[in-house]
Amino acid sequence: MSSFKVNTCTMMNVALMVAMVTVISPRGAEAGRAFFVFGDSLVDNGNNNYLATPARADSPPYGIDYPSHQPTGRFSNGLSFPDLISESMGLEPTLPYLNPELNGQKLINGANFASAGIGILNDTGLQFVNILKMCRQFELFGEYKQRVGAMIGQAKAEQLVNNAVVLITLGGNDFVNNYFLPTFSLRRQQFALPVYCQFLISEYKNILMKLYELGARRVLVTGTGPLGCVPAELAYYGSRNGECSPEPQRATGLYNPQLFQMLQQLNSQIGSDVFISANAFDMNMDLINQPQQFGFVTSKIACCGQGLYNGIGTCTMLSNLCKNRDEYVFWDPFHPTERASRILVQQLMTGSTKYMNPMNLSTIMAIDANL
Repeated sequence: MSSFKVNTCTMMNVALMVAMVTVISPRGAEAGRAFFVFGDSLVDNGNNNYLATPARADSPPYGIDYPSHQPTGRFSNGLSFPDLISESMGLEPTLPYLNPELNGQKLINGANFASAGIGILNDTGLQFVNILKMCRQFELFGEYKQRVGAMIGQAKAEQLVNNAVVLITLGGNDFVNNYFLPTFSLRRQQFALPVYCQFLISEYKNILMKLYELGARRVLVTGTGPLGCVPAELAYYGSRNGECSPEPQRATGLYNPQLFQMLQQLNSQIGSDVFISANAFDMNMDLINQPQQFGFVTSKIACCGQGLYNGIGTCTMLSNLCKNRDEYVFWDPFHPTERASRILVQQLMTGSTKYMNPMNLSTIMAIDANL
């Protein structure tokens, strides 16, 4: 058992207090910048391709607009959110950690540990069987640090992690693949929605504390997008004119403000802007409410799917498939197209404090370059 695995991913508050003794500078003059990714299908670049799970994007038409025009495990028609962040920062794209090609210089560039289907809670995504829960993603991150340490020395490996940009995207599955499951949901029986949101925040705090303990010093934390507005929810809700499903929207309205407040509190405790909140809800609602302003034809219908709003089932060779993916905000019933992701990443890079708080990624890079 790896020393990085803590009992069912529940970390003691003392871990953060120990880590707070010394706040390491986020940028070293001699170190290159790596990029690490943790989270769910919104940022999974293909780890689930190496796992025995149905939560995979390994068959056409996924990847139809990727450079190879082949499925890669990304839940997209082309490049993914992490790919576009790497591109915007001038970095090499990070490979899935389970990809056997991740070695040498590619390993030093960073790694993607994300796994489709996972959530903040360990019981989220149980129906997907063999996926990388957050405690397992952190185990693999510990393994990563050991491998890099064997290559360049432990001190430089720690510096590499301290200097890195880290992206973590969690929370959506804790609602759509847990609390709001149309079949029986133990969490829905256990918690009223406001209390469930509070529970998620307390568990997420433990995850972020562990990430800090493992050396992360620049962490982009995305809030939950407008869950009630994705084609899958429009179809399930039976929306007549594209109105968003009210209960998932209510959930995001309860959850996101608490998440952002928790991040501010952690930064205040640490005494440094470690955790950067990305307001994915407002970013996505801009596209959903005014698709034509951004050059889209629709923000209601998925490019690939079936049934009402193309929101039923998964994207397969038997699905309806749009001809021009650039005209659609959503690629499949849950995930954005590459073009929509490009617009979201632009907000990540240069957006105002409405979207990125306390600063955007361009500002982070400028500040860190001078340290």
